Amino acid sequence: MISRQVRDAETGIEPAKARLEDLRSACGFVPAAVGLMVDSPALINTFLSAFGHFQDEGTFTADERQVLLLSNAVANRSEWAVAFYTLQALTEGVEPSVVEAIRQGMLPRNHRLAALSAFTQSVIELRGQVDEVELAAFQAAGFTSEQVLEVITGVAISAMTNYIANIARPPLEDAALPHSWNARELVGL
Repeated sequence: MISRQVRDAETGIEPAKARLEDLRSACGFVPAAVGLMVDSPALINTFLSAFGHFQDEGTFTADERQVLLLSNAVANRSEWAVAFYTLQALTEGVEPSVVEAIRQGMLPRNHRLAALSAFTQSVIELRGQVDEVELAAFQAAGFTSEQVLEVITGVAISAMTNYIANIARPPLEDAALPHSWNARELVGL
């Protein structure tokens, strides 16, 4: 059994405290899935480093990053992560219709965001065994070979947050409560 204690900047391990404080400043709270990682220095440090590189050095726009992360949360059926990334996507200015389509397991009407959502979910569902048609569709929407690799980075980051949330089932933060989600909301299930 893993600890279900969500740590923050005061209760976390010393090397992670400053980074947890940065998260609290950015989000208004330390996201529960990240607070659960603190008991493993290997996990928290890997996550924070990977997420920092993904956000600061990646080529996706802010709304594309949020579509990718929300699509991953839906593909991983992570209720906490869907609620959290819904909040983040709406805060970043992603159109509510795009967010709602992804939450329902559908593709957004925006062609570029639909290609990103479809490709990232395929990478998860097919465990990276995407075919040339899927890869070509992603690139036909204007995405680059570098961004194929960035999708893999996003999938890895999502695996860390989504899986720990799926295992520990942390409570939703107050800000994410209005965006609670259940996998039964997926169309066709």
